[in-house]
Formats: sequence, structure tokens, C-alpha cells
Amino acid sequence: MQRAIFAFLILLFSTQGFASTSDLVNQFIENPKQVGKTSRMTYLFWDVYDASLYAPQGAYSQDQPFVLALHYLRALDGKEIVKRSLKEMEKQGFNNSSQGERWLAEMKKIFPNVSKGTVLFGVRTPEGATQFYQDKKLIGEVKDSEFTTRFFNIWLGEKTSEPTMRAELLGLKRK
Repeated sequence: MQRAIFAFLILLFSTQGFASTSDLVNQFIENPKQVGKTSRMTYLFWDVYDASLYAPQGAYSQDQPFVLALHYLRALDGKEIVKRSLKEMEKQGFNNSSQGERWLAEMKKIFPNVSKGTVLFGVRTPEGATQFYQDKKLIGEVKDSEFTTRFFNIWLGEKTSEPTMRAELLGLKRK
């Protein structure tokens, strides 16, 4: 009986999280479907976040609207998220230091400290901008299509430092 109640509570809470994700995704994408599967980011032995990607009919294109959802599994400082984001862009070949400083300043205004259970969404808009949401609230926007490409390539680009995560998010078969 206790197992049945526990299973019901897990289902209830996971469905509530899905409903809020679904509501936000539906605002930006017509007929949204998850592209691949949810992928977990683990650093050393710490689970950091679960990532999910949504696109129209589940067909991802970097040139069309999509939503990347990050469900945090631990507390992180927003400034550290910002620094790590820029470092990941640089690992993929971005080397414009003055542009990087501008993006760093913009991201510092946007990214909050997160705790276990925080959900952040990155939305690629039809115009090529990036909007950021915490749960359903808009927390910032970067209106630079190069930023949009480089930021989302952290997870979705061919030069990502996390190729397994990319393959899971995009539903690709690994060789």
C-alpha cells in the first residue's frame, strides 16, 4: 500500500512539472513534441540537471523555433552558470572577446541562482532571438542571432563537449 501511494505521488508531481513545461512550450511552438529523450547532465558524481528539447512535430531545426528545458537537480550560482556558458561557447571555437564580454554582461542580468526543482527554459524565437524563462515567467532576452546559435550549440552543436547528451536530445543514434 505504501509503495502504491509513493508511486502515485511521484506520478502526480511529475505530471504537474510536465503540465507547466507543456504550457510554456505550447506558447511558442505549434504542435510541439519532444525531439529525442530527456538527458541528464552529471558532473563528476553530481546530477546537475535534466534537459529536454521540444520542436514542432518533434523535428528540430536550428533555424526554427524550439524550446530547451533544464530541470535543475541541485543548487547553482547564476554567475557560475553564466561563466560556464561562455566557456562552453569558447570550447566550440567562439573567440571574439569583446562580443563575449557583452554576452557575459547580458547573461549576468538574466540568469538567476537556481535550486533543486528550478526549471529554466531557453526559447529560440521565430526571429532568431533567445528568450529565457524561469517556470512561466520571462526573465530576459538576447536579441542576437549569433548568440542564439552559439548558446544552444552548447547542447545541440556538433562540437558540444557533451556528445552523448546531444545525441539523446536530438534522438540520434550514436556510432
